[in-house]
Amino acid sequence: MALKAVNVTDVPNLDQVPENNASLSLYSSRFNSEGLELNSEATFKVPKFLVIGHRGHGMNILQSSDSRMKAIKENTILSFNSAAKFPIDFIEFDVQGTVFEKRVTELSLEEFLCFGPQREAGKQGKSLLRKTKDGKILNWNVETDDSFCTLAETFQKVDPSLGFNIELKFDDHIVYQQDHLIHVLQVILQVVSEYAKDRPIIFSSFHPDAAQLVRKLQNTYPVFFLTNGGTQVYYDVRRNSLEEAIKVCMEGGLQGIVSEVKGVFGNPGAVPRIKESKLSLLTYGKLNNVPEAVCMQHLMGIDGVIVDFVQEISHAVDDMIIKPLNEGLREGDEETETKSKLQFSQQELSFLLKLIPELIQH
Repeated sequence: MALKAVNVTDVPNLDQVPENNASLSLYSSRFNSEGLELNSEATFKVPKFLVIGHRGHGMNILQSSDSRMKAIKENTILSFNSAAKFPIDFIEFDVQGTVFEKRVTELSLEEFLCFGPQREAGKQGKSLLRKTKDGKILNWNVETDDSFCTLAETFQKVDPSLGFNIELKFDDHIVYQQDHLIHVLQVILQVVSEYAKDRPIIFSSFHPDAAQLVRKLQNTYPVFFLTNGGTQVYYDVRRNSLEEAIKVCMEGGLQGIVSEVKGVFGNPGAVPRIKESKLSLLTYGKLNNVPEAVCMQHLMGIDGVIVDFVQEISHAVDDMIIKPLNEGLREGDEETETKSKLQFSQQELSFLLKLIPELIQH
């Protein structure tokens, strides 16, 4: 289930959403002094290899035999602050969603908060079920539960040094009119404008029109287009490849792409094309829970990863990528960053990139 943006009856018009300064640096104490920044040309600079906690401390996969996938309820304050204990840069979470046949945006705030654990002592919440990709309905049981929250509460209660990757969630099976998309995005932007302060923020969405619209509605925060990178086929062809994702970004003035990691490993030649287009590239997917796969992406020039195993991957990145680079910088070695990315020869790296598409098919 996704977070609810805010409970409102009157949505501001386009010209009522506060304008922001495009040169504002999205600085956080978790980054170096460069921070995250949109410059005057609306390009986006990532100052380090980013580690982002998926739905906080990690996505819940209820049918998994791995207890880590059922440790803490996803998309909750507890999950977000649990992730903040580790050396990560952002948490990713969904805004919007569905409950059975009714969308979260159609629920009142009171209805939304009635599901799951309740904050009031002695109050019993409505039972929460979850539908798996194969159609099974399971009780949403985790080891450590927590109540759901609003977007505003997330800003107020989560460690302020932690950046937010806000995924704008829309139903794949619904054709949205532009007025509806604008209505939803304005509500979210109003909350962000009121509560964000200096917190680093990235917007992302699988919905190409929503991604381009949120870029038009504000010019402070970078917007990334989410794609499966060709690992699934959709009616909207803009969602079916990394090449199409580049087009969406260039046409809409977006700052980057978030791809399923298998889409990148299956098409490694797209990475230099993305970089040539001055776009940042992040990835998500199960392979991002494997330290070796994450390090390979760093070698390929990918800018960061969204992960479920927050503790394991954040420490692996810290040990294998961040610390060696920082130690070299302290010693005044200007070539440290280049050296850290060339632990393999160019010939060896080329061989590995050719091998990866074969590996992920098995």
